[in-house]
Amino acid sequence: MAPPQPEENVYQPKDAIASTMKITALTGGVGLLASAVQNTLTRQNVGPWGVLTRTGGTIGIFAAMGGTYEFVKTASANLRETNDHWNTALGGFFSGAVLGLRARTFPALFGYGAALAATLAAFDYTGGTFWGRDKPRNVDRYEELERLRKTYRRPVEETIAELGEGRGIYGPGYAERRRQRIKEAYGIDVPSTPPPAS
Repeated sequence: MAPPQPEENVYQPKDAIASTMKITALTGGVGLLASAVQNTLTRQNVGPWGVLTRTGGTIGIFAAMGGTYEFVKTASANLRETNDHWNTALGGFFSGAVLGLRARTFPALFGYGAALAATLAAFDYTGGTFWGRDKPRNVDRYEELERLRKTYRRPVEETIAELGEGRGIYGPGYAERRRQRIKEAYGIDVPSTPPPAS
């Protein structure tokens, strides 16, 4: 038996059949629109019923892909009791396999399935965008930058040991060491600059 999960992370099962019916109707409507566009772009006039008779397979493919994706994704989430990108990958694989069935070859079936699974899983894994996860909007930008600055801060002694002094990196007592080097190398006595008045 699985250990009890914290209250905020408890998975709530979803109705796979209801969501599948809703998504099937939605993607079937998109397929009907795509079929209508295909019907209007044909060279010969096939009439308004050509949406169903001539290019009607598009409606079926769209509806089957959407329904398969939603059912497999929701059923997988319910069985695994977690909602993550693996559910999306499984749904994408089976949905792509439905598209690959039109080609009637196993390489197309697995290829379309794998391509759609990888694309949808990457999209879900990155937070619904290919440009990375959205940053939380309730975090103060200044506090976030301060946290990052302190996280990656290194001691100045370590930086000087690796890079040496100069180019804007100066350790404590640099002015005195510089005066001493100039005096030894050139015999010039460099006066010490007084600290600013402010």
